[in-house]
Amino acid sequence: MSERDSTVYASVITIGDELLIGQTIDTNSAFIAQELNRIGVWVRRRVAVGDVKQDIRDALDEERQHSQVIIITGGLGPTADDITKPLLCEYFGGKLVVNQEVLAHVHYLFEKVYLRKGPILQRNLDQALVPDVCEVLHNARGSAPGMWFEDAAISPETVFVSLPGVPHEMKGLITDQVIPRIVGRFPLPAIVHRTAFTAGQGESMIAEAISDFENSLPPHIKLAYLPSYGMVKLRLTARGTDPVLLEREIDGLFDRLKQEVGQWLVSDRDEGLEVTLGKILLDAGRTVGTAESCTGGNIAHLITSVAGSSAYFKGSIVSYANELKEGLLGVSADTLARFGAVSRETVEEMAKGALAQLKTDYVLVTSGIMGPGGGTEEKPVGTVWLAVAGAGQVQTLQLNLRQDRQRNISITSLNALNFLRKFVLSTK
Repeated sequence: MSERDSTVYASVITIGDELLIGQTIDTNSAFIAQELNRIGVWVRRRVAVGDVKQDIRDALDEERQHSQVIIITGGLGPTADDITKPLLCEYFGGKLVVNQEVLAHVHYLFEKVYLRKGPILQRNLDQALVPDVCEVLHNARGSAPGMWFEDAAISPETVFVSLPGVPHEMKGLITDQVIPRIVGRFPLPAIVHRTAFTAGQGESMIAEAISDFENSLPPHIKLAYLPSYGMVKLRLTARGTDPVLLEREIDGLFDRLKQEVGQWLVSDRDEGLEVTLGKILLDAGRTVGTAESCTGGNIAHLITSVAGSSAYFKGSIVSYANELKEGLLGVSADTLARFGAVSRETVEEMAKGALAQLKTDYVLVTSGIMGPGGGTEEKPVGTVWLAVAGAGQVQTLQLNLRQDRQRNISITSLNALNFLRKFVLSTK
């Protein structure tokens, strides 16, 4: 690292054979990177290694050449393949000793939380063995403690942090202990983010539309495009030394950005579409329900994932089969025979039936062909019809998707939520 480079860099090392063979998806690195970025630490490298001591040692040797913060996750459990702790003990020249606070916590977990009967296995008690050359980070959510190492002889500029690989345990340690320690340990820049959430237009078209704005940004303010399933987040990031000045500067630029994206703007906060929709419904004092065919209840799942959604969401009818479209929603057999389940006419009737059944102010309806089979030349895989109804109106929208089944479901769900959002705003 250059002496004139004042940026604090980090590396994330994830450990486990299950990561390398694809059996487990690494979500830890993403969370750690987001939290470090929030405080102005730049994640320079992410490395995954298996349960092999020499590979872990090599990764530590390599990453300390690049970063002042090295965060390691995994390999702290009670089984034979959990080798991180003894390896770190060797690496820093220490020995394993019993930490009485960790031991007491292990007893508490097994006796009071897990309600286990009989003696605790020695392998579980051994979770209290920690290197005598580290600071122990209390893990309130599990038995494996975190560990904080600093060794001037090995790397005077670098801190090494070892955390359990269980995501909710790692997240608690990062939030409660690691981030505050890093903030106190390093001189960090002020960093300010603003996020605009857009829908209805792709990344490249948005980039073209706001290119003049992006080109006018000063060097210390960057614009990032974060696309996913038909939605694009636009994130402004300002870095500097004076947070008050940065806030003032970025707020002015953010107002300009929102004007530039115009009709595509869904929210000026970093929140999901389901959260934004919920706020609109709460503000309007309106209720909603869904009648889902091709999305199979996924939209209802998204809506109810928001705390407090019971104030505006009444329920869902998953009418996957045609007989349920007829029996529960009152779609006529003639409509299904003439136009098919995936048609404007069918979703219109589904919407009217759902309003009658659910007795909500608004309903959202989906019917489509998600694939891989079921398509025809007239209606290929990815053909979707949406309907929204309420305030004496019914509106429909056709989507033509070309993704795999799961992506089609996700894209349909998000487009449907946005369709409903715009409908509610136009009629409330």
